[in-house]
Amino acid sequence: MDYILLAVITGIVLLIAALSIKIVNQYERGVVFRLGRVIGVREPGLRLIIPLIDRLVKVSLRIVTMPIPSQKIITQDNVSIDVAAVAYFKVIDPLKAVVAIEDYYGAVNQISQTTVRNVIGQFALDEVLSETARINEKIKEIIDSHSEPWGINVTTVEIKDIKLPEGMQRAMAKQAEAEREKRAKIITAEGEYLSAAKLGEAADIMAEHPIALQLRNLQVLSEISAEKNSTIIFPAQFMSSVNDIKRFIEKEMKP
Repeated sequence: MDYILLAVITGIVLLIAALSIKIVNQYERGVVFRLGRVIGVREPGLRLIIPLIDRLVKVSLRIVTMPIPSQKIITQDNVSIDVAAVAYFKVIDPLKAVVAIEDYYGAVNQISQTTVRNVIGQFALDEVLSETARINEKIKEIIDSHSEPWGINVTTVEIKDIKLPEGMQRAMAKQAEAEREKRAKIITAEGEYLSAAKLGEAADIMAEHPIALQLRNLQVLSEISAEKNSTIIFPAQFMSSVNDIKRFIEKEMKP
């Protein structure tokens, strides 16, 4: 009987010791309740509590990645789009995260979905597509203002996917194509304008120096002959060009 009693006592002692010893990991904090009242927050390490009287609730301080499901949103210009996002948050006050709210993850998820829908609904489609960074920052600020009393800090919110209706995609593709054609025509027109201006300057120079035009004709003939063509084209003014060159040389040779 003595051995049985000793074994029972030993078992009880071991059970009490097991219930008394708690390990809090480095990325956690432990909130201790004694008879239902909070008595403090325990740091990482080996911690002792009173069995059946104390209760230790562990809270992770790591950053949580929370996907915000895709939802249909009507923009300010009445375009229906599907938007999905992702939010990153972490617990900065373990006591508030345990006492102030029952399920902080579910609460942040719900307020994130509502905020994304309300904020994007205030912007036109072009602004949603071009000003994503500003929209992300605005969504983050609103979610953070709601979650701060719960001891939660929202670090980042990013819109990761925007799906447009097929008709809108076709319209935007046509708009982009028209924009590219417009730019191409403008560039072509600018090139022709510059080319015409340079040709005008060249014409003015040749008008002042007739011999320059004749030399240009000879250069063209030289380029044609370089292609090994069997036909050589002589301009009608070729003979006058030769005479002009002859007179120019004679004039220069006179003392």
